[in-house]
Amino acid sequence: MNFYIIIPAHNEQSSIGATLDSLVKQSLKPKRLVVVNDNSTDKTQNIVEGYAKKHDWIHLINSKSSDKHLPGSKIINAFYKGYEILDDNYDVICKFDADLIFPNNYLEQLSNHYNKNEKLGMVSGFCYIEKNNNWILENLTRKDHIRGALKAYRKACFLQIGKLKPSMGWDTVDELLAKFYNWDILTDDSLKVKHLKPTGVSYNKASKYLQGEAMYKMRYGFTITLISAIKLAYKKGSFTLFRNYISGYLKAKKSKVSYLVSEQEGIFIRNLRWKGILSKFK
Repeated sequence: MNFYIIIPAHNEQSSIGATLDSLVKQSLKPKRLVVVNDNSTDKTQNIVEGYAKKHDWIHLINSKSSDKHLPGSKIINAFYKGYEILDDNYDVICKFDADLIFPNNYLEQLSNHYNKNEKLGMVSGFCYIEKNNNWILENLTRKDHIRGALKAYRKACFLQIGKLKPSMGWDTVDELLAKFYNWDILTDDSLKVKHLKPTGVSYNKASKYLQGEAMYKMRYGFTITLISAIKLAYKKGSFTLFRNYISGYLKAKKSKVSYLVSEQEGIFIRNLRWKGILSKFK
């Protein structure tokens, strides 16, 4: 299968080399890889240029946005800068972070999964972080959720869900819409990806309300948002996060922020979320 990979990168000099090394060493090489150097002030550009000189399938784009490290729109807008220069001769398109080390068989194993199931829309491995000299599972979400750091979409699925939404919550709404359109989603626990920088460590304080806003934009409704906020804040051990999530939801509701999904899609999403919540009590 033809894999196209886009990597948004902002001041990633400490990790981008390791990420590219791991992709260069894949048993199934990507056909195209684009690094979007988004307003970096370190040596990210120089490092990527070195790889681009050695491998004609690696490309660099320099882009200017804000210097804030924000989840959501900044990342996806950078993704689209890379997407714009690609043709459509891909089978799978990936949005990867610039701080990952992939096992050498990662893309080959994804390809095997896709070839076995024509209804498989998205597939990934798991992120592991280093703690006390050991690599442990970065356990922030359900194990059936594909992390935003390592998204890989079958082309037909990617197009049917309307590609990626430039908003916080893009890496949840993509899965929800894939399920709405009857695509399967798979996480392979044999594929252990080293995540060099734990999620959120460099996010700007301005992002603190965005998670709650995203829940509103995905039409969760207040009750599901409340339950989700409690769960997320508990996992991260912070009551302040719970307060920020709820505040973000209420601010978005008061401002009548535009939704990411249609009313019909919202009904499906709420029913799916309730099924997941109620299954925990069975």
